[in-house]
Amino acid sequence: MIKTYHEDFWQAIDKLVSISELIIDRPKGSAHPRFPHIVYPIDYGYLLDTRAMDGSGIDVWRGSSNAMTVNGIICTVDLMKKDSEIKILLACTEEEIKNVLDFHNDSEFMKGILVRRN
Repeated sequence: MIKTYHEDFWQAIDKLVSISELIIDRPKGSAHPRFPHIVYPIDYGYLLDTRAMDGSGIDVWRGSSNAMTVNGIICTVDLMKKDSEIKILLACTEEEIKNVLDFHNDSEFMKGILVRRN
């Protein structure tokens, strides 16, 4: 039987979130800096002093829930940048998760899948 390590994975994500400062650099309703027609449905930012595939901090979608828990991640493939990343979903409602998932699939150049935390 293959051990899946689900709980270990989520504990590691929780640890990153708890020890890192969350920087919201693209608030809800703001436009993408290079593509002004793209508007962020909820607060979007990154974890300071972390690294993702693009060399920047690990991306985080911050929802409106008072429960500061990680709901899941979205794994993305960006055909323009030719990269793949994870986006942490933090304190998101079900509607916010749907909106973020739609956001990542609203273009022929980017696709995302949701990995929910059980």
